[in-house]
Amino acid sequence: MKRLFFYLIGFVMISSLSSCGYNTMVQKDETVESQWANVQNAYQRRADLIPNLVNTVKGAANFEQETLTAVIEARAKATSVNISPDNLTPENIERFQQAQGELSGALSRLLVSVERYPELKANQNFLELQAQLEGTENRIAVERRKFNETVQDYNSYIRSFPRNLIAGMFDFERKGYFEAEAGAQQAPTVEF
Repeated sequence: MKRLFFYLIGFVMISSLSSCGYNTMVQKDETVESQWANVQNAYQRRADLIPNLVNTVKGAANFEQETLTAVIEARAKATSVNISPDNLTPENIERFQQAQGELSGALSRLLVSVERYPELKANQNFLELQAQLEGTENRIAVERRKFNETVQDYNSYIRSFPRNLIAGMFDFERKGYFEAEAGAQQAPTVEF
């Protein structure tokens, strides 16, 4: 009789766990991880375009070597910062974003310095690479936005009562967001 009672208690506990949101937490966690892979894919596409862009620019006579070196170094640093989907803490997201921001800055300086080279601005390969890079930057923005939406859905789900109790028992932790880079809220100064 005691054994039947314990089986009944065990069955009730297991049945109640299925309705506690654990499975939904797993699904939402997987969705966050999948969207993180999409973000990384967009950034990888940009990183893959950079060597072609640098090689095209190198062909321009007397191009600033320092600018090209900065882009190459920033790319190396950005591609070396890899974050596991299991470790999407705010600190790690910030570290990843900082490395990618340095690459964005180096690319911006490269594209600004290109303005002094009319033969480069007329180069069809360069123009195509520049268009692909612009499209990739748009993809990155879209994937980051989708990632933040997915993280918001996940975080609000695991932090709601009583799911926060279950989330704590099974180590479902809050995920980090992409945030605006420092100084992004200030418009750049344009002088003519």
